[in-house]
Amino acid sequence: MKTAVIGASGYAGGELLRLLAIHPHFEVTTVSAHSNAGEAITSIHPQLQSYAGRAFTTFSVSDFQECELVFLALPHGESAKVITQLPPHIKIVDLGADFRLKSKDSWEKYYGGNYAGSWVYGLADLPGKSAEIAAVTRVANPGCYATSIALGVAPAADFADLTDVVVVAASGTTGAGRSAKINLIASEVSGSLTSYKFGGVHQHTPEIEETLAAISGSEVKVSFTPILAPMPRGILSTITMKLTKSISLSEVRSQYQSYFSDSKFVHLLPEGQMPKTASVIGSNFAQLQVAIDEHTQRVVVSVAIDNLGKGAAAQAIHNANLIAGLEPTSGLLGNGLGA
Repeated sequence: MKTAVIGASGYAGGELLRLLAIHPHFEVTTVSAHSNAGEAITSIHPQLQSYAGRAFTTFSVSDFQECELVFLALPHGESAKVITQLPPHIKIVDLGADFRLKSKDSWEKYYGGNYAGSWVYGLADLPGKSAEIAAVTRVANPGCYATSIALGVAPAADFADLTDVVVVAASGTTGAGRSAKINLIASEVSGSLTSYKFGGVHQHTPEIEETLAAISGSEVKVSFTPILAPMPRGILSTITMKLTKSISLSEVRSQYQSYFSDSKFVHLLPEGQMPKTASVIGSNFAQLQVAIDEHTQRVVVSVAIDNLGKGAAAQAIHNANLIAGLEPTSGLLGNGLGA
């Protein structure tokens, strides 16, 4: 299947190219990056030696006439501008936020600018979602934090109060994109942790609430504090929710196991083993662990994903596999890199 990546010079775009290079069915024919057009792909992504001799191109509609699949890895607000120029037959997975939110008001509050509408939300590990995604040709890829938090919360909807979800999550610096920022240089980040978008203003908040409200059929309120961690990639989310009924840890574990029984990518770890970001780097896997805080009667969930893998490129390929009628795991069963 002839495949294009638009916005391929960023971190997520580079990870897409890495994974697509070993995909058995997707052939990368067009690699577009407007600001880096004409530059060698390996000058920006030196790890991608399979693309040696190829250069980034400018966006030109004529380059996409024969493409069957396009990945958009553009800054928020840019995908909607490109969509109207692409041929209607092309299958599209958008890694940006442009089509994630159903609420126009939420878009205007958290992102600003024109609201472009919504596509099917591509969190395929949730029960029933794979079939919904496979039935369409355009998918909104979830955000990285939203992925880790939704996966951690969704199985608890039957026994936890989703109007009182508290999340503290740490992410590597690639989550902030590739643009030069003084607060992201090594001297500022190394050996330091800091919160950002503090006080419930992170743009993934409405995405998380919409996703979980659709599952639970009731109101969801999430208090979310993100932390910048001194590492390039990975997300570790710690989630707590007030219990609404008496339930044992074994019953909680059983609920989580059952909830993700059809997913090849979400793993509840054995008791006593904690999720580690290093274990999932470079993969589409999510690691979970659960506990009950008897003192406060809250369920506690730890979730580790790779923000560039499960939180972006790998999940996008998972969605592309579904809309292309392929095995969901095609090109995605590689293990995490580990420490």
